[in-house]
Amino acid sequence: MSIAVCLLLYGFAVAVLAPRLLRRVSTEGAAPRIAVAAWLAAMASTVLAWMVTLAIIIIDLVTHRISLFPARFMDSCLLHLHDAAVGDYGGHIQTGLFVLSGFATLAVLVLAVRLGTTLLRARRTTLEHARMARLAGRHHPGLDAVVLEVDHPAAYCVAGKPHTIVVSRGVLAALEDRHLDAVLSHERAHLDGRHHLLLTLTRGLATVLPRVELFTLGASEVARLLEMLADDAAARIHGRDAVLQALLTLSTLPTPPATAEAALLPRVRRLSAPENPPRLHTRIAVTAITLTAVFIPVAAIVTAGIGIQVCAV
Repeated sequence: MSIAVCLLLYGFAVAVLAPRLLRRVSTEGAAPRIAVAAWLAAMASTVLAWMVTLAIIIIDLVTHRISLFPARFMDSCLLHLHDAAVGDYGGHIQTGLFVLSGFATLAVLVLAVRLGTTLLRARRTTLEHARMARLAGRHHPGLDAVVLEVDHPAAYCVAGKPHTIVVSRGVLAALEDRHLDAVLSHERAHLDGRHHLLLTLTRGLATVLPRVELFTLGASEVARLLEMLADDAAARIHGRDAVLQALLTLSTLPTPPATAEAALLPRVRRLSAPENPPRLHTRIAVTAITLTAVFIPVAAIVTAGIGIQVCAV
């Protein structure tokens, strides 16, 4: 039970502290790949910590189920730790804990169902969007993209079967060939990196837990960092200047597409600055946060498993 308490406190500490720490080290996108890993590790470790906490509490309460005679409580290591932490108040307190764990289990199940429903709905919407885009536009073999015959500027990718890159006639008219190639490479980088899966998951968590800043801010930060990763992938092929000029051109249109709007200022600043590797202390800080977020819950789970085995002997 003491491990469950530690994991619960750890989850709340990460949910409160991680957003500020991670945003501070990832604002300028010095190491976007590591920063994305850090955000995902913090979110995953928090969810894991809370789930394992609930599992430990339920196992403890079920194993030491309520007896009609409090004196006949099973004598075990976990029960002694439990009594030492909360005091031996008899069957009423244990009944209350059992009921509380039942409500907590129900709440987790409801959240899990909502998350699953959100993810399935997002997948259906994406597949339908890709299908409608292919029907409404025409495939351009030279671009390997679907062109929409509209003046409204649009340039984006849609995951589906098959994946689809969509550009509008307005974008084709606004961009030079090398700038257009940079935009298309940017969108292909999203699809090759399976960024849509990360966005769907993080946005799903933000939807079902809208009051937890770790998930709401994390979803927007991961989206911003993934745009930077796609910028870097396109820059390796076409050069930073081509990507920057394409981004600036799209941003000056009357209604810029989402590709140009997403975290525009940090992206322009990164592409305009000299290409320098991330500072060592930035890499160390983000890597340390990532490893800590992963190690603590895993170590606690292993400790709990060893403790259960020892107590069972």
